[in-house]
Amino acid sequence: MAGPKPLLLTPLTIRGVTLPNRIAVSPMAMYRAQDGFPTPFHLVHYGKFALGGAGLVYVEEAAVTRTGRITNGCLGLWDDAHAEALAPVAAFLSAEGSIPAIQINHGGRKASAQRAWEGNGCLTPENLANGDESWQPLGPSENPFSEGWPVPRPLNRDDMDTIRETFVAAALRAVRAGFRIVEIHMAHGYLLQSFLSPLANARSDAYGGSRENRMRFPLEVARAIRGALPGDVPVFARISAVDWIDGGWDMDDSVALARALGEAGVDLVDCSSGGNLLKGATNTNLSRSPGYQAPFARRLREEAGVFTQAVGLIRTPQLAEELLQAGSADIIAVGRQMLYNPFWAHHATEALGETGAFEAWPRPYAWWLEKWAAGLRSSGEAPAA
Repeated sequence: MAGPKPLLLTPLTIRGVTLPNRIAVSPMAMYRAQDGFPTPFHLVHYGKFALGGAGLVYVEEAAVTRTGRITNGCLGLWDDAHAEALAPVAAFLSAEGSIPAIQINHGGRKASAQRAWEGNGCLTPENLANGDESWQPLGPSENPFSEGWPVPRPLNRDDMDTIRETFVAAALRAVRAGFRIVEIHMAHGYLLQSFLSPLANARSDAYGGSRENRMRFPLEVARAIRGALPGDVPVFARISAVDWIDGGWDMDDSVALARALGEAGVDLVDCSSGGNLLKGATNTNLSRSPGYQAPFARRLREEAGVFTQAVGLIRTPQLAEELLQAGSADIIAVGRQMLYNPFWAHHATEALGETGAFEAWPRPYAWWLEKWAAGLRSSGEAPAA
């Protein structure tokens, strides 16, 4: 008698969206856009994850304003034309059975930077000579991201109102483009997270000082987005659960934020960490191990009563299933492992005993691969995992 279906492969309904499984492709910036527009790269890049069986595919962060881009290569959603250009990506993901989601963001004091493979630092004269443009970043106060980085211009009340509305407009464009879920980027030192963390926010008005004040603007953005979107569209938020730096944002802060986000109508908290200072930009200042951020998701799930998504070195389907069975999260996001193996989700269904080899793969692939595997078996070989 067959055992219970693995949780990783069980559908999950949030508002009007049902994920076919709990496997998500984490949003990962590719820096391949041109003036905010996707290129053929994006359709191929994201399309392969849908062919690979992922239930939820996040398109990377898209800037809500031109100067909200992290780099010159970031996607944009500040213009209707961007949404039109992204619509084929959303349509393909849907047609292949995945739920298309998109993350919207403002780079804040980390904006106007190099693409990751160029150094992930400040723009250089060489970058500018190659056609990149630079601009003054924005932030809650004049604290730069790191020594030598541009000093951000502190936002005034009018700026904040404008940026809040650009988030709303970007979210509406995303839905019109066919994305079924909108994720607000409140992590990694970008604009909204920089308001949250005392490492970046030195304001003395109603948006600085106490935790309640520092949460005020991100929550205003979340409420405005939730109020503008149709009721069946889920709104997620990615947060940095901890700064990993003494005196920064911590887990008690994240519990309070997750509760407030839930009250604001946010449906799921996506639990990442770090990124608020250069030494923590990619968590290089800490020792990482498989599933190292999952305890953040579990605590928020238990104490804030929200859906959570776990991410961070979750490489095997066995670990993903263990985390779900332990109640650590509702969705498992896989990042770099998906880049290495875009068919990770199909391999997971096979590894967890849910389907036979190639049974759930796209039929044009399965037809060929079944013959390939049979040939290998007849010669005494075994298909590589």
